[in-house]
Amino acid sequence: MKPAFAVLMAALLVFLPQAAVRDPAVVEFAAGTIDLQEWMPIWSDEFSGSEIDRRRWTFDIGNGFTTEDGIYIWGWGNNELQFYTARPENARISNGHLVIEARRELYEGLPYTSAKLKTSGLFSMKYGKVEIRARVPAGKGLWPALWMLPEQNRYGTWAASGEIDIMEGHGSQPEIISGAIHYGGPWPENTYTVEEYRFPDGSTAGDFHVYTLEWESDELRWYVDGVLYHTQTDWYSRGPGASVNHPYPAPFDQPFYLIMNLAVGGTFDGNPDDTTPFPAIMEVDYVRVYRLHR
Repeated sequence: MKPAFAVLMAALLVFLPQAAVRDPAVVEFAAGTIDLQEWMPIWSDEFSGSEIDRRRWTFDIGNGFTTEDGIYIWGWGNNELQFYTARPENARISNGHLVIEARRELYEGLPYTSAKLKTSGLFSMKYGKVEIRARVPAGKGLWPALWMLPEQNRYGTWAASGEIDIMEGHGSQPEIISGAIHYGGPWPENTYTVEEYRFPDGSTAGDFHVYTLEWESDELRWYVDGVLYHTQTDWYSRGPGASVNHPYPAPFDQPFYLIMNLAVGGTFDGNPDDTTPFPAIMEVDYVRVYRLHR
């Protein structure tokens, strides 16, 4: 537990529901600037142990996935070049931080390795607030992301069931990040809405910043260090070839799980070049999730 929060922990647990206290992933922090009259802490990872907590996180392994039709999608559908592993070389706890390290090395026939952690099957949320304090690396072809996918594809395959990007970083443009939602019909009938945030005063994504998503039934809001930069209220979900949408607020009316990863190469920032530094390090100080009291 972070020292700054340890003193307040006992008092906070008094007000948590008993079911939450028995949960092995019980929240382990007291909110600093969060209004506890409005937001109830429900889940967190402060990365204060010696190893990644497998009660909270699982890993994607490999360089792609198999669709429901049995088709293997190479490069995670984005032409990415990394092989994701669960090795400590690629994901570990160090000095109270989660470290995700992308390495230039030949592994399973691919030129890079990295890691992708997710809470699928362990924790998901429908509405609430997510706060993640992190810093991410710069370099052409690096693609760090903090994002969310639905626990079940209730409305169909991607992106009919939605995707929420809390933060994505272009390695070649460390002065900006973006937040987005993906929705519409199944690929290729999907669409997205995105907004960029430019860091002030010479700061970059390589510095620690707090990335926040506030998600209510009819509105999503994105913040960096408490500054609101994007609000979204308009989206839809539609079945393949359908002329009528699913009732609003589909697809963002179902539980989503958390994902943190550092991709290498692909469609978002292109492929690395001779200037890209390796190993590339992404550090996460904490992940904290709240629900609204009201």
